Amino acid sequence: MINLKGTGVALVTPFTSDKNIDVEALKRIVAYQKNNGIDYLVVLGTTAENATLSEEEKEQVKQIVSEENNGELPLVLGVGGNNTKAIVAQLTPENLKGFDAILSVAPYYNKPTQEGIYQHFKAIAEASPLPILLYNVPGRTSVNMQPETIARLASSFSNIIGVKEAAGDMVQAMEVIAKTPKDFLVISGDDMITLPMVLAGGAGVISVIAQGFPTAFSTMVNLGLQRKVDEAYQIHYQLAPMIDYIFEEGNPAGIKNVFKHLELSTEEVRLPLVKASTALNDKINTYISTFKK
Repeated sequence: MINLKGTGVALVTPFTSDKNIDVEALKRIVAYQKNNGIDYLVVLGTTAENATLSEEEKEQVKQIVSEENNGELPLVLGVGGNNTKAIVAQLTPENLKGFDAILSVAPYYNKPTQEGIYQHFKAIAEASPLPILLYNVPGRTSVNMQPETIARLASSFSNIIGVKEAAGDMVQAMEVIAKTPKDFLVISGDDMITLPMVLAGGAGVISVIAQGFPTAFSTMVNLGLQRKVDEAYQIHYQLAPMIDYIFEEGNPAGIKNVFKHLELSTEEVRLPLVKASTALNDKINTYISTFKK
């Protein structure tokens, strides 16, 4: 079984000034994660601006990350959407080569019922040659996977091994933890409530901010898993202002601005997203300049 406890990061796709994929920057970002305590990488998720990448570009990103990672960290591939048949068609050994698991978001826009969500993931589970992480993010999909639905999927399919729970609701997160099997991974999808979720029995996080502050954030998660509460919360409160900043004007505009200041990549995003404002840039720059590692 692949170990996806601890800190995973939802990688950005860096762009050059003319909006093409910045190959060298992506390599630097992957190396930055490997060298600073991150436990696994998530490729082609929402933070990667997956919706604005062509199929050829997606293949390019997969190849670059896989080659730069060189087998050192587990790799999770985002394979999700609102067309069940099309997702199932992607679940081939060739398409998933080099990856250890998939992350699949609840269907968006269609607004399915809970039974529809169950049947959607049933079809994916029956087709996938890799373990599956569900992804619940109602703020983006307009539909909330209820804890009962997640528990039903967890008990029905052995290859559904966890959920990235990003409803932003601690009560719901605790209900998911309580209703799913002990070895089922309940992973935070919200940076701000990662630590309380871990302390409540969660397995860790798939994070945005961790790729900018990998050592600090992964240390916080590890301390939480070890139940070293005071030390963990000390880091949490140090990082909390930056967590607010990077989501203030949307993701990944904020984290890409962080990467600009860290000289890892440009802050370029693709429309309909736009770069961080001057005001936000100044706040992020001030924070980074005073951050105590």
